[in-house]
Amino acid sequence: MKHRHRTDSAVAPLGLALVALAVFPFLGGQFYVDLVQTTMILSIFALSLELLVGTTGLVSFGHAAFFGIAAYATALLSPQADAPSLAWLLPAVLAATALAAAVIGAFSLRTRGVYFIMVTLAFAQMAYYVFHDTKLAGGSDGIYLYVKPVLAIGNFTLLDLASAHTFYYATLCALVAVYMLLALVKRSRFGHALAGIRANEQRMRAAGYSTYPYKLAAFVLAGTLAGVAGFLQAVKDGFVNPEMLAWHQSGAVLLMVILGGIGSLRGAVVGAFLFVLLKELFQSEALFGGFARHWQLPLGLTIIACVALMPNGVVAMPARLRRMRTPVPHAG
Repeated sequence: MKHRHRTDSAVAPLGLALVALAVFPFLGGQFYVDLVQTTMILSIFALSLELLVGTTGLVSFGHAAFFGIAAYATALLSPQADAPSLAWLLPAVLAATALAAAVIGAFSLRTRGVYFIMVTLAFAQMAYYVFHDTKLAGGSDGIYLYVKPVLAIGNFTLLDLASAHTFYYATLCALVAVYMLLALVKRSRFGHALAGIRANEQRMRAAGYSTYPYKLAAFVLAGTLAGVAGFLQAVKDGFVNPEMLAWHQSGAVLLMVILGGIGSLRGAVVGAFLFVLLKELFQSEALFGGFARHWQLPLGLTIIACVALMPNGVVAMPARLRRMRTPVPHAG
């Protein structure tokens, strides 16, 4: 009964949040709808990193590489005149991202701890300079996506991502699909093996598990899901530049996971929304005037305060408050 109560209490807020996101385009202005859309894309990005950090215990500081590679692949594979078909473009983009994740993961996972963090950062910076310093995709100026993909059967269009309304709900569906996929992964034998690796990899090896293939599979899956976010971001903006692969992008998504609560899928989504809202708040000249130009300072201080006061993330705060209200039984 207690397990069922915990499940119900977790599902209800998720259902309400989903309904709120579904009706938001009919209630909010265009700026806020666009902001929510961007945040949903970042939520997918954060969920992909949560699989590595929260489930497997692999702290990557180069996750933006897959976000950016997918965005560039979307722009490079799209023709300049005719709208590409979503049926081949998205699988091609995700295949390219998965291949990059497999190559980077095969080398990075030979290390561990701080060395793993530094190697993933090094690979991400290499990818950044490939796009920034060469003419492969416009160099530092970036590249435009002139036409947006469609999904059609014959002359009948099922999905046109050039429509803002359609793209919003496509993004929402992608967020729900990624969330559900990762929820299933965490409950599967594969997910339990990853949790065991996070808790004690040496003990898992002693139990007969070859941990390297499990970690590589998790790394490739996380990179591919980050590719979903990169694809959506490229289609949304119609423009891709090397900053999508920069180290600060990896740092930002890691902060989202930490803010929400490491080890929680809900935490990754909540952390993404909280990070974007705080960023928009401190960038508001209406509230902070000229000081808004220095928004990184109050944002950094706020994040430090949140981590200090809520070490297990925002999603753990309600349970912590309930424990504080529960009276301690007296002995005897």
